[in-house]
Amino acid sequence: MTTSKDFSRIMIVDDEATNLRLLEKMLGNQNYQNLVLIADPREVLGQYQAQRPDLILLDINMPHLDGFEVMQQLKALEDPLQPPIVILTAQHGRDFLLQALATGARDYITKPFDRNELIMRVNNLLDVQLGHRLLHDQKTFLEEKVRQRTQELHKTRLEVVRRLGKAAEYRDEETGSHIMRMSECCAMLAREYGWDDNQIDLILNASPMHDIGKIGIPDAILLKPGRLDAHEWSIMQTHTTIGANMLDGDNSTLMRMARDIALTHHEKWDGSGYPNGLAGEAIPLAGRIAALSDVFDALTSDRPYKQAWSNEEAMAFVRENSGKHFDPQLVEILEANLPEVFAIRERHQDEVAVTEPAASGSGD
Repeated sequence: MTTSKDFSRIMIVDDEATNLRLLEKMLGNQNYQNLVLIADPREVLGQYQAQRPDLILLDINMPHLDGFEVMQQLKALEDPLQPPIVILTAQHGRDFLLQALATGARDYITKPFDRNELIMRVNNLLDVQLGHRLLHDQKTFLEEKVRQRTQELHKTRLEVVRRLGKAAEYRDEETGSHIMRMSECCAMLAREYGWDDNQIDLILNASPMHDIGKIGIPDAILLKPGRLDAHEWSIMQTHTTIGANMLDGDNSTLMRMARDIALTHHEKWDGSGYPNGLAGEAIPLAGRIAALSDVFDALTSDRPYKQAWSNEEAMAFVRENSGKHFDPQLVEILEANLPEVFAIRERHQDEVAVTEPAASGSGD
């Protein structure tokens, strides 16, 4: 029958070979066979990391490193499941023992060893450590289950986001490749602006919903082949607030960013945009990033109503509108990273047949 004694590993640290042999014999007679004997305290740290003991019997007075220094080394590892340490000492002073306990010892045994006392303390501490290990393993298991479930929910949310983006595509002349290019360009601008990986991932997955509000625009306006009159244009502009309302009410960081982008990606740096006439840094940075990415890709892409502008023409337009339509700092970042933008376009190409031209605002 297998017992805890068969797999419990006990590390014994004592510079006296006689004490090591004595402890080995006493514990061996109790069927503790997995013993790690160390005479040089300088070896403790390496052996601890290699052997992962369940209990440490530690002498205090040793050359090179005393027991207090060894405990400090072990404490510095910040092991979440550090084994109990039992001090082996000939010292009986109260201050000495308090120092040992304060440094990290769980218990102490005075020399010369009383066999029965030693075995009982070892048995009890190993039982407690076994309980701690079971709790730790259960906690680790539960944390992993929570992590997996959270990842599943994250994937599900992203799939919903992508499908919402596709729903908007079906109502408009935009293609799925435009959505991919625009979102990857957003991620690039965010990265170069200094956002962390989590924020970059958020804008990559939130930006495809920038035009989700077009679902609520009547076909007669959304698909009109000619220019929109003033009334129709005012209705078209409501796709920003419609999209924001559709995405409102979810407190996740992803949906909050998606709402900000849907609402503000037609705001302009100089305050002449819509729907709220925000200006400068009053426009959320995610909205400013999406605005530049959306317009630049729209300019350089074929549409049923227009041919793609050249890279030079599109960049000239962006420069001309720096500080007017676009955040000047983002324009600088875009220009400095044009090769990456072109690589994104190469990865996500689309084919659109060119027909008779009809008026449409860039990126609108």
